[in-house]
Amino acid sequence: MLILGVESSCDETGLALYDTEHGLLAHALHSQVEMHAEYGGVVPELASRDHIRRVLPLTERVLNDANKTLQDIDAIAYTQGPGLSGALLVGTSFAESLAFSLQIPTINVHHLEGHLLAPLLEDNPPAFPFVALLVSGGHSQLMRVDGIGEYTLLGDTLDDAAGEAFDKTAKLLGLGYPGGPALAKLAEHSHSNHTHSTERKSPFKLPRPLLNSGDLNFSFSGLKTAVLTLSNKHQPLDEISKADIAWEFQEAVTEVLTAKCMNALRETGLDNLVVSGGVGANAKLREKLNAATKRKLCKVSYPRLAFCTDNGAMIAFAGAMRLKAMHGKGNQSYGFSVRPRWDLAELQKP
Repeated sequence: MLILGVESSCDETGLALYDTEHGLLAHALHSQVEMHAEYGGVVPELASRDHIRRVLPLTERVLNDANKTLQDIDAIAYTQGPGLSGALLVGTSFAESLAFSLQIPTINVHHLEGHLLAPLLEDNPPAFPFVALLVSGGHSQLMRVDGIGEYTLLGDTLDDAAGEAFDKTAKLLGLGYPGGPALAKLAEHSHSNHTHSTERKSPFKLPRPLLNSGDLNFSFSGLKTAVLTLSNKHQPLDEISKADIAWEFQEAVTEVLTAKCMNALRETGLDNLVVSGGVGANAKLREKLNAATKRKLCKVSYPRLAFCTDNGAMIAFAGAMRLKAMHGKGNQSYGFSVRPRWDLAELQKP
């Protein structure tokens, strides 16, 4: 079966075609980063309007790239939530109206389920069950994954997610939007990063929130506040000091994420870890998780860098997996709604 995937939950318009026999055939993405950078963050109304402009040309592009036509599509999967209401409405209404015109079923996909399953698109996919770290701008969660729709929440963020903390800290250091990649790049220029000692030390020290809390929850709001306090204390900050703070901040976040992941593997008795979401592209996080899982003889899997952020491929794949579990019987009522707030734990097995 050929599945068209539509992603429009925030500031990326993603389209993809996934074939259940031949895998991913084509995908296309338009990012709105440059448009929103002027405002220092996502402007919902602008995001919605841009999705309207992009969704049809991107659909045509993936069809051309895969040498397919609309009549070849067997079902359409789309992101129903969570996300920005207006942005979700663009993708949802497009998917349902196109499906109605073609008289084919639709599959409404949870955005985080798409991220969760993205590593399964790779050549050596992880097998169920596994522990998943969902780490992005809006989410920092640890889940036990036993199959499609079989998700158990192990730990959640109590305030700012890791990605939020990266963006807000980057703003405090005078960096642009999006902040995560900019902060990671700045950290590379830290003196600590170029120290050859195995015990690299920063001239600044930041807390590791909830590192020894005894549970699997996260908290990064206080870390951001600690950066603010540190920055104010050492004004004016030169570029090296900013780089050192960025390095120490990144060390703190990745140390906590790594420790919690290893604790989750130990508590569940599993030896497979999956890391998804935008922060999953962070090189320092991957370095630490690779080392930690190797020491414990565990396996860690990531999506390719292009699929760490929002994309249509993960939605098409998640939709295909759900449609397969439902024996090809998707929704054909063609009514639609969006779910800006939608707990992943509410999902059920197809």
